[in-house]
Amino acid sequence: MSAVATDLLETVSDFRGRRVLVTGAGSGIGLAISRKLLARGAEVIAVDLRIDDIPNGAVGLSLDVSNEAQIAESLERVKELGPIDTLFNNAGIGSTKNVLECEVDEWDRVFNVNVRGTYLMCKHLLPSMLENRYGVIVNTASAAGLIGLPDRAAYCASKGAVIALTKQIAVQWASEGIRCNTICPGTVDSPWVGRLIDEAEDPVARRQQLVGRQPMGRLGAPGEVAEAAIYLASDAAAFITGTDLVIDGGITAG
Repeated sequence: MSAVATDLLETVSDFRGRRVLVTGAGSGIGLAISRKLLARGAEVIAVDLRIDDIPNGAVGLSLDVSNEAQIAESLERVKELGPIDTLFNNAGIGSTKNVLECEVDEWDRVFNVNVRGTYLMCKHLLPSMLENRYGVIVNTASAAGLIGLPDRAAYCASKGAVIALTKQIAVQWASEGIRCNTICPGTVDSPWVGRLIDEAEDPVARRQQLVGRQPMGRLGAPGEVAEAAIYLASDAAAFITGTDLVIDGGITAG
């Protein structure tokens, strides 16, 4: 391995002294991000509705990311212990309806978590980042925010909104030490996808369908996506802002 590659790897691997908040940290990609950050020396605040499954060593925070009053109260206590310099907005929910099938309540629920939650967490953590002239935000969008997928009306629209919001934040505060990027996973072998498969009339056929639409012929692993997210948050990505890092097994290449 070259000296340059070694230096890059060390930069991505070192999060000592960083205070990081991860939403949706109780399962899937968020849990994988939290575990990997802890292994890299970060102080991790793991946020989820239920914090039973957050990794050992993280500070658990039970929070509904769509509830601004909860966010304001909870983050005020967290920030008393020191500023948070890195935010992973990973909390999200899905929907498997097209426009004709999706009821207004379901549409609003998806947008409240996926878009409103991302906006609120940024709104309440950006001021201290700006004060310190350093902050990194990584928002979890989706390949579904870049292309249309059948029966994903609310989900595609919400993830497209996250991508647009990310770019706006990046442009707004790039000169003040803030970086903001998205990761865009394809179909990942997460608990939510697992439930979709289990609830199908033919779970085996459903899994084969999800695997088959990805040119690499397999589902992604939460740990693979987590590594991409952590790279964007690391100082190795210091010149990257406003971009979408796609980890989708080739779905969007077709």
